[in-house]
This record gives sequence, structure tokens and C-alpha cells, in this order.
Amino acid sequence: MKPGNTRAVEEMFNSISSKYDFLNDIFSFGLHRLWKRKLLNTLNPIFGEKWIDLCCGTGDMSILLARYMKSSENITGIDSASQALSIARERSKENYSSIEWINGDALKTNFPFHQFDGLLMAYGLRNLSSSEAGLKEAFRILKPGGRAGILDFRSFQGFSIQGVFQKIYLSLYVVPIASAFGLGKEYSYIKKSLVNFPSGPEQIDLALSSGFRKAEYKTLAMGQMGILLLTS
Repeated sequence: MKPGNTRAVEEMFNSISSKYDFLNDIFSFGLHRLWKRKLLNTLNPIFGEKWIDLCCGTGDMSILLARYMKSSENITGIDSASQALSIARERSKENYSSIEWINGDALKTNFPFHQFDGLLMAYGLRNLSSSEAGLKEAFRILKPGGRAGILDFRSFQGFSIQGVFQKIYLSLYVVPIASAFGLGKEYSYIKKSLVNFPSGPEQIDLALSSGFRKAEYKTLAMGQMGILLLTS
């Protein structure tokens, strides 16, 4: 599958949605939960603020946000993959029923300008047809002074030990395990999606050119993951 093909990405996430959270735990040894909590600790969402989770998938980031804020009100999750959203709705209906789940496009959310105090995106920017367009839409729907945090794989350009490790990890660990569940082709997409994904400094430049007042990029997981922190 070619990165940037919106329809193909949507179909892929629909196909893996039932195994997505289970495999995330296996591939990250459960650490993805710590990385997401670190993102929330850095952004410090406050009760009463209005937040959106772009590319929310099966809803784990939105639900983690609701736990952090001790309320599921004023939280919106949006994703184009309808089957992933069905899982999100099901897992949230008992304790986090106030989360609004929207089947929509992260590049064209149809929200008015300046709607949200905060914005999250976990492993979504890399899958958009345009990272720049995604950042522009994020800026558009954030209130002035709003903050955003974007968590994703780190993109390595040129030779580096960390880059070599990433390729080995994806090729010899992620894909073989995914293949055991009949999803090898789908998870081989991760490596492809990183080829043209902007590096940390490039993400900063794109964010600033999109209108954000402040942009900072931090690495975690021994440099394998990155968090883009933004202020509108």
C-alpha cells in the first residue's frame, strides 16, 4: 500500500481494528501507554477544557484523556475508520459515554475556527496524506493559546544506529508477529510510512509555517518515538 492513499489507509485501519490495541501492547511491550501518559502529563489538560483527539482510532487516547481529566465531557474523537470508531464507542459507553465520536477526516474536520483548548494525535500524523495539511487544520481548530501534542514514530534520515535498530525492529519483530495474526501486509506499512515522514526539525518548521507560535520536538523510547509539542 502506498503511503498517502487516504482510502487505502482507512481500509487498512478498519481491517486491523479488532487486533489493534492487543498488538500495540505486544509491539511496544505495553510502553505505548506510558508514552501517552507522558504526553498528557506534559500538556496537563484541565477539567472544563475542550479537547479533540485527531485520528483517534479505537479510542484509547481519548479514554486516557478522560481519565486524566476525571471527566469525559468536552472530549471529541475523530477518525475516518468506521470500524475502529465502533470499537471506541463500545469501550467508552459505560464509563466515558460523554465522549463524542465522529467519523470524519482529520484534514477537513468541518469544525468552526478556534473550537478547542487542546488537541492530541497519537500515531496519526504519519498516516495523513499531508502532514502539513494536518498541522494547518490542527492550528485552525485550536483556540489562540491552545496547545497540542502529537506522538508518533521518529523518522530517521541518513545513517544512524537508531535508524538501523528501527528497521530491524519493524522487519524482524513487528511484521513477523503481525503475520502470525494474518496482518503482515498491513503492518509492513509502518516502515513504508516513515520513508517520507518529516523528521523532528522538519515537523517544527511545518508547524511554525502553519501558524503555531511555539513548536518543540522531544524524543522518547531511546529516540525511537517523538512528541511534537505546539502552542497556537
